[in-house]
Amino acid sequence: MTSRAALRLWFSLVCITLMYSSGVLVGQSPQTFDLVVYGATASGVATSVAASREGLKVALVDPGHHVGGMVAGGLSSSDMGKQEVIGGISREFFERVGQQYSEPIEWHFEPHVAEQVFKDLLREAKVTTIFEKRLREKTGITKKGGNIASITLEDGEVLRAAVFADASYEGDLMAQAGVTYTWGRESTSDYGEALAGGRGRQRPDHHFNVRVSPYAADGSLLPEVYAGPKGAMGQGDKKVQAYGFRMCLTNNKGDEVPFPKPDNYNPYRYELLKRLIAAMTEAKGHPPVMHDLMIMSKLKGEKFDINSFGGFSTDHIGGSWDYPKADYKRQAEIWKDHYEYDAGFFYFLANDASVPLSLRNEMNEYGLAKDEFVDSHNWPWQLYIREGRRMIGSYVMTQKDIQTDLTKQDSIGMGSYQSDSHHVQRVATADGAVENEGEMYVETKPYEIPYRMILPRKGEVDNLLVPVCFSASHVAYSTIRMEPQYMIIGQAAGVAAAISVREKLPVAAVPIPELQRRLIEGHAVLHEPVDGRPSEGANPR
Repeated sequence: MTSRAALRLWFSLVCITLMYSSGVLVGQSPQTFDLVVYGATASGVATSVAASREGLKVALVDPGHHVGGMVAGGLSSSDMGKQEVIGGISREFFERVGQQYSEPIEWHFEPHVAEQVFKDLLREAKVTTIFEKRLREKTGITKKGGNIASITLEDGEVLRAAVFADASYEGDLMAQAGVTYTWGRESTSDYGEALAGGRGRQRPDHHFNVRVSPYAADGSLLPEVYAGPKGAMGQGDKKVQAYGFRMCLTNNKGDEVPFPKPDNYNPYRYELLKRLIAAMTEAKGHPPVMHDLMIMSKLKGEKFDINSFGGFSTDHIGGSWDYPKADYKRQAEIWKDHYEYDAGFFYFLANDASVPLSLRNEMNEYGLAKDEFVDSHNWPWQLYIREGRRMIGSYVMTQKDIQTDLTKQDSIGMGSYQSDSHHVQRVATADGAVENEGEMYVETKPYEIPYRMILPRKGEVDNLLVPVCFSASHVAYSTIRMEPQYMIIGQAAGVAAAISVREKLPVAAVPIPELQRRLIEGHAVLHEPVDGRPSEGANPR
């Protein structure tokens, strides 16, 4: 990839628009809507569609020009948990994807098919889409009393609305509006969570299971190893679980392009991976295969969704820590660093002479799918921001809410996926080896999601809903963050916005029975089916 092409890719990935002081929209009258949704994630689409179906005039704003977030941006093997508790627009999406393959429902699909389904939903609902427009940094929010009166985009365009929803992964609108938030990991004492803070070793398949030294000959640490301190078990910190790109690969030679070599590629960045492969080869008596280094989930269309696996993989462990509080410039740098890390990872495995020939040959049977992400050189346009800012709102979901205190009087939907955090850091051990830390993979029971979780604290903002950076501890967020739940919560946000606008109420005053009735009519599942039969409010399509 040339430097010029790489630069275009950076801009596509980080959704940068250079429209400051262009004057194009100076003097233009503000546009007015009932609801403005910021962030065209899957949750943002669900919020917009639900509100529009309820009769609102809705605008969906996004810094880029794609829709669907991770669901259309590489996470194609869905984290569904119990399928029977996924209802409403979330289930409708998967059913519509299934129709594209002549199936009743499909959970493992091609990214471009997912994006087209999201576009169809928005078009049919007549949602106004405003793309390649980002919230003006630091001065993008105008408040009047306890309400957001308008938002200003980088090019000077002003959008007014009765209600706003921040459905972005970053929560920049929420933060500018003065909402209380946090990031990183709580300690066990903050909410009485046994799973909080620093973690011990759990699943062996995401760790170094052979001894590997993290030190160079001069005693310095190798790249991708944190100098420490690691922190004590249960201790909180401001470190964030790993991000990465969910790649879409194919072994169909007619639909394949080679792995790109990033401009700043340095094979020494993967010295730890090199040592890991050598140690695995010695321990097993044969070189590892691709499945030992990455999860390869089969998709439709002879394609594979790639996820992190093992001690050193597609997760850029430690590379995400600055992201939740970063300004736009720093966010762009972090995106670029993650691209260079992941692109270099695949290029190293496919080309470096230190990689066993059998593994190199296997890698070169695969490549990027040339009919996916066609305007970003076949590289996913969405970074998997697994967790960033988290609102501290009217109700904070914690470990008890996903394991024991499962029902909520203001339920707006359900979740059931395990509490799943990727690693937070990679550190040297006292005995000269290396370990990954932070993983959490703990089963939950189907739990109800309360409306209060998407509301700011009383007195902060009266007309804002937050269906992605919602109010939960790190432990609880690690299960609720799955994309089917984001869509479920988005639908509830859209319906709540409609009630708020119609009845001229603050979003916190929306009557719960009316909200739940409208959600049930929209096929949402609010309570777990009993003995395989839907209970009241459990209406799978």
